[in-house]
Order: sequence, then C-alpha cells, then structure tokens
Amino acid sequence: ILVALMVTHDGFPIAYEVFAGNTFEGHTMLPVIQSFINTHKVQHFTVVADAAMISTANITTLQSANINYIVGARLGNVSAQLLDDINKNLLREDGRMIRIKTDIGYLICSFSQQRYKKDKYEMEKQIEKAKKLLSQPSKTSRIKFLKTREAKIMLNEELIEKTTNLLGVKGYYTDIEESIIERYHDLYKIEQAFRVSKSDLKTRPIFHFKEEPIKLHLLICFMALAVSKHIEIKATTSIRSFLTKCSKVTDARMLNKITKKEIRMRAEIPSDLRQMISKISRQH
Repeated sequence: ILVALMVTHDGFPIAYEVFAGNTFEGHTMLPVIQSFINTHKVQHFTVVADAAMISTANITTLQSANINYIVGARLGNVSAQLLDDINKNLLREDGRMIRIKTDIGYLICSFSQQRYKKDKYEMEKQIEKAKKLLSQPSKTSRIKFLKTREAKIMLNEELIEKTTNLLGVKGYYTDIEESIIERYHDLYKIEQAFRVSKSDLKTRPIFHFKEEPIKLHLLICFMALAVSKHIEIKATTSIRSFLTKCSKVTDARMLNKITKKEIRMRAEIPSDLRQMISKISRQH
C-alpha cells in the first residue's frame, strides 16, 4: 500500500489517505489536498513538498485552484538560460539568495557553505568511481558522470561542469512573496512522523489481505500517531523517551476527572516522568 500523510507545520497529523501500492506518489497529493480543503472549508492553504512529489503540471493545477505552494526545484533540469542566470546573480557566500521569476512561479536559490562541502565531497567521490570504472565497460551503465559517444565510454565533462556550478545551491519554486526557506525546512517533520509511525508505533509490516482490515489498521496507527505527537508537543520530549520512562512505572496515582476520585496504585512515578505528565495535564 501507499499512505499519504498530511501534517501541520509542527508535525501534528491531520489527515491521511490509503492508496494501492502501485499508485505513482506524484498523483496522490492533489486529490488528498482537494478533499481536505473541501471537507474542512479551508480558506488559505500552502503545500510544502519536495521535488519528487510535484511536477510542472501539478504546480499549474495548484495555481488554478488558488493553492499556495513551496516545492523543491530540480536545478539539474532547468534550462541553460536559467542556469546561466543563477550562476551570474547568486553570490557564493553563505546565506546568499536570489529570486527569479519563471512561468511556474518564483525560483528562489540559496547558497550554503555547509551544503557546498557536502555536494563537493559527493561529486568528487562519484567522479573518482567513474574514472575507476572506465576500464570496465560492463559495469558503467548507471554511473552518473559517464556517457557513451560513438560506442566509446568517456567522462561526461558537460555534466561535471554543470554539477560544479550548482555546488552548494538549493532551489525552491513558490508563488509566495515573502521568505519561504524556513518553512520548506519544516519538511523534516513529516519525515519524522513517518519514521515514528513505522518504528515506534510499528505501522508495518501489515499482516492483512483485505481492504477493510488494512484501512482499520492504518486508522489505529494514525490515531496512535496523533496521540504520540500531542504528547511530544506538550511534554517537549520525544515519544520514545516518554515511553521509555513510562515502561519504568510500576505504581501511580491518577485522578478520575468525572468522579473526582483518586485511583491509587502502589508506589510513585519517577520524578522526571511525573513532571512531564504534570506539564501535559496543565497545558491540556
């Protein structure tokens, strides 16, 4: 199966959909968004997604539906003219950025010295691998910096030059006027939500074969994810840390808020966990 999960800017899950496993993920986002907006009568909505999740056609659909967007840009696929504009106008200084108007919104490019070091290391490692494999034609079919010309395998110097020009540069497409890079970086929260659901909550593997039990399984996991994220936000700690402390509890005292009666168990909750629970209760 394939699961589409929607979270708020702080990572709290608010909607999900289940699709057949052979569904292309790029076709799942827009139906989920439209359904959510229509169901909840949302007036202002901004999609934040990485480059793998959205295409030019999807951006056009978002524009026609008056939905704002912040999406990653595949700079390796931009036109030669646009690439030239980036190289001429973007200063290679940490934190520098430029904004270029395009047919699918503003292209914002930023430069990071830390990203430059990482990109340069990866590029040099791939080039070194390509050079080593030049003498082994049977193993070079998917090597990035190699190309074939007239039945001869050689280094792709044009691609190396293009990649060098983009070292340390990250691109984003958006229709929003203000700065959007910090909002794009919030994407890690949905990656974290998937990681928590798959590991801590053990969403998978799923040992069901019919559609209804599978959807019920995902509903239970989604509810557990919402509860765990609520605990994380209120207790300002990870759910794994919270559960580790809970596993040490052998005795506790709890108050039934309906009957106002105390339920007594034998000993005490550890002080650090008691502080977390107290904090959640006060905020709730």
